[in-house]
Amino acid sequence: MASLAGLIRTLRGENGCPWDKKQTPATIGRYLVEEVHELAETIESGDAGAIAEELGDVLFLVFFLTRLYEEAGRFDMQDVVRENINKMTRRHPHVFGASNAKSTEDIRAQWHRIKKLEKKNHPSVSALDSIPAGLPGLMRAYRVSERAAAAGFDWDNLGELLSKVEEEWDELKEALHHMRVPDPVDENQGNKNQDIENRNNKKLNNVMLEFGDLIFTLVNVARFARFHPETATTAAIRKFNRRFQWMERAAAAKGCLFEDLERAEMERLWKQAKESGL
Repeated sequence: MASLAGLIRTLRGENGCPWDKKQTPATIGRYLVEEVHELAETIESGDAGAIAEELGDVLFLVFFLTRLYEEAGRFDMQDVVRENINKMTRRHPHVFGASNAKSTEDIRAQWHRIKKLEKKNHPSVSALDSIPAGLPGLMRAYRVSERAAAAGFDWDNLGELLSKVEEEWDELKEALHHMRVPDPVDENQGNKNQDIENRNNKKLNNVMLEFGDLIFTLVNVARFARFHPETATTAAIRKFNRRFQWMERAAAAKGCLFEDLERAEMERLWKQAKESGL
């Protein structure tokens, strides 16, 4: 760790790298987000060597960002580590204190109670305020639903939630039905046409909102079922990629491009890809 910190000091030093010396917390923050996403994707692959490499990239940026604040006289890595150790110790009283919490459910509830106590000097702070607005949609939705549930705003059981899914699905279908029947435009109607365009845009916006409501509700289903929707979506994308690429190879083996196949042949290849276990 000392060697890594020394490397960054050299890069930022008088005879260091011009690019590294130009970086700011904002620029490094963006790179850090990208590297964390790359790390998450690599973890899905299970490649230990690649995971170690990506972890190194993330660690480098964490140290780099801390160095920027150290140069500004704000804090250093010792401050960062000390604060984190204190926080983690405080939030694990079942390990370091007298708490009797045993189950994961009890521990999660305890964690949220402790966070609330930590914020008692900031009564106006919302439980949702600390969720980064820049998170990908599914991740942010999961965090929001998790925080709301911890505050007691949640469905009583999965059955109630699934009923809500059906309700949201019906509302989306209704919105889609109305969007498929746009109000007709008459070239001779002038201002009326603008009103019609506004109504059609409103229909489209309504479909988008209903679609979002359905996705958000499905995120809650994932939470109830104890898996992360981002993980499930990534797995589904990987599965689709495997099957689609298999179809492309199958078409190439016949001497043709996949996009030139008839739809029926595409469907036949898709079925074969599924049956092959991909």
